[in-house]
Amino acid sequence: MTNPRSFDLTRLTDWLPDRVRGRRPEIPTYPEASTCRTSGFNEAAQRGLADLEARLPPRDVPTQPVHSPSWRQTDRLSPSESAGGGLVRHSDGSTRPHYWGHRERLRIRFLSGGHKSMPEYELLELMLFNAIPRIDVKPLAKRLLAAFGDLNGVVAASERNLLRVDGATDKVYLQLRIAEAFAHRMGQAKILNKEVLSSWTDVVGYCRTTMAHRDTEQFRILFLDRKNRVIADEEQVEGTIDHVPVYPREVTRRALELNASALILVHNHPSGDPTPSNADIEMTRKIVAACAALEIVIHDHMIIGKDQEVSFRTLGLIED
Repeated sequence: MTNPRSFDLTRLTDWLPDRVRGRRPEIPTYPEASTCRTSGFNEAAQRGLADLEARLPPRDVPTQPVHSPSWRQTDRLSPSESAGGGLVRHSDGSTRPHYWGHRERLRIRFLSGGHKSMPEYELLELMLFNAIPRIDVKPLAKRLLAAFGDLNGVVAASERNLLRVDGATDKVYLQLRIAEAFAHRMGQAKILNKEVLSSWTDVVGYCRTTMAHRDTEQFRILFLDRKNRVIADEEQVEGTIDHVPVYPREVTRRALELNASALILVHNHPSGDPTPSNADIEMTRKIVAACAALEIVIHDHMIIGKDQEVSFRTLGLIED
């Protein structure tokens, strides 16, 4: 009996031709050698690698960062200087930073005696305590005052200018913006819903607080009702260092929206000189004419400088 698991190779070779007779076997084709890929990357990937290689600096060539880091080591940060003031040595030979306890002493002086007897740099220190922990901030307070003139200048300083001062940080800028916001809100509270013509000093003081130390021009309008009470205080537009675009139609449109009966125009001169320019005079003339057609009175136009302000009505540039 034949084993079913055994195969006769001769019979198999005779059987296969009969099964495939009449069909041509498929002959595989291959690309020519010149079109075969020579690597595992496609052309786009190879171009990317070539571009990356072109960006790498040559070997053994020293390099440096395009932008230098904003932080830099100074004596103020040196342990031997203890943040700018040196060490206090005790009789037993131990040492401590000179400013240890200074913050608490300054807080006690402020709470017990108020701010009037304190110099500006100490008031600024109190504000900087929340922004910079542990180190002596007196040198930074004095650098800020030297850079911007006084507390008003420091509080109103732009972020770009402030961060140029050695030691100033984003947290310092935040604390100053908070202080500025409080000052603006307190000044605004003195004039909102108040009859301003009898409290002109408060109006001028508020405008000086909000605008005197800005480094770009700003145009602001105080909108008054029939009793000359301030119903709105709005910044209309902010310009460049020496120009602010103002359009009479926008001024009158907003006055009508608020049902205002009178306006006080205010803008600042970052140069510090409040003398009105020809453009200021012409712009004011157009606004007065546009408002007069709608029976809206322009009480005044003030230009705020660094140390003084100018009134168009006082100069005779606005008449009843």
